[in-house]
Amino acid sequence: MSDVYIYDHVRTPRGRGKKDGSLHEVPSVRLAAKTLEAIRDRNGLDTATVDDIIMGCVDPVMDAGAVIAKAAAFEAGYSTKAPGMQISRFCASGLDAINFAAGKIAQGADDIVIAGGVESMSRVGLGMSGGAWFMDPSVNFPAYFMPQGVSADLIATKYGFTRDDVDAYAVESQKRAAHAWQNGYFDKSVVPVKDQNGLTILDRDEHMRPGTDMQSLAGLNPSFQMPGEMGGFEAVAIQAHPDVERINYVHHAGNSSGIVDGAGVVLLGSKAGGESMGLKPRARIKAFANIGSDPALMLTGPVDVTEKLLARTGMSLSDIDLFELNEAFASVVLRYIQAFDIPTDRINVNGGAIAMGHPLGATGAMILGTVLDELERRDLNTALVTLCIGAGMGTATVIERI
Repeated sequence: MSDVYIYDHVRTPRGRGKKDGSLHEVPSVRLAAKTLEAIRDRNGLDTATVDDIIMGCVDPVMDAGAVIAKAAAFEAGYSTKAPGMQISRFCASGLDAINFAAGKIAQGADDIVIAGGVESMSRVGLGMSGGAWFMDPSVNFPAYFMPQGVSADLIATKYGFTRDDVDAYAVESQKRAAHAWQNGYFDKSVVPVKDQNGLTILDRDEHMRPGTDMQSLAGLNPSFQMPGEMGGFEAVAIQAHPDVERINYVHHAGNSSGIVDGAGVVLLGSKAGGESMGLKPRARIKAFANIGSDPALMLTGPVDVTEKLLARTGMSLSDIDLFELNEAFASVVLRYIQAFDIPTDRINVNGGAIAMGHPLGATGAMILGTVLDELERRDLNTALVTLCIGAGMGTATVIERI
């Protein structure tokens, strides 16, 4: 098996996923193309030698449909020899695109692959692609289907996280993201989105609310109490976890991931592939894994997949310098910290999706790039990147600096 190297990564800023968001007028294919253009131009890529372009996209319909990776390659002016494919594993799609690429390179099938993801949530709404998981009773009954926010509240209830706990975590995410932006930690990796005239549309994550404090969050009502109580999903949760008498609803818009638009890609390759283009590796993919987890809790997959990955590699938690876990909801991160007793100064050190937003198919690539930059900035070596996934799954990847 060949080593798989990370040569570079870029991402767009995250735009608010609403009609008044700065990136709303930019179709998904153009967001993806911006990252392909940037990764090519920064590295002097001969795109005729790119063996594949793999992009995660959770809702590949409307202007995000029809194999968006290949469409974006056309938009970006890539050689027609560069193929493309789209994959989906819900929120882990961008990281799984990277892992899929790594597997192909490790097997010797490819030498240079660009992998990542894109999601324009202001243009293609969440769940627009439909699906049996939440529409077909023969599927959603055994899956204990419920809205993810109800599952997040179930996690908080089951593992003892209060409203103050989740709100305090959200405030810290905002502070860390603001500090990272103010100190230029994202400068070398975020590429501005410009219009056809070269004018900048957005060059900074738009969802952040750096002035957030406990008092402002205290004024927000729980977002998932009504579907839980009136929609009957609390009964589903208790049926799956009868040790829970009732759900304590603690999540709201301020301590949950933001709906945003964005794209991100990572340039991967073999040693020979990088040398042929004069590229210097920044890190390597050490290991990756996927797992299925409790479908009712749904969002605890990162705990399970981390245990699986560490067992397979013979690594221990002490071997990991930094952890990057997608902040789908505050309780997801708090449960992960609780399960492994991780010091809070080693996880999501530059904030996360609560502050900056979660562009579904792109997030995995974005957070892998973020933690790679941070490893370099701190002169550390190893990071574990993981995401929770709808329907109860988890994906994780360990990277190691060269």
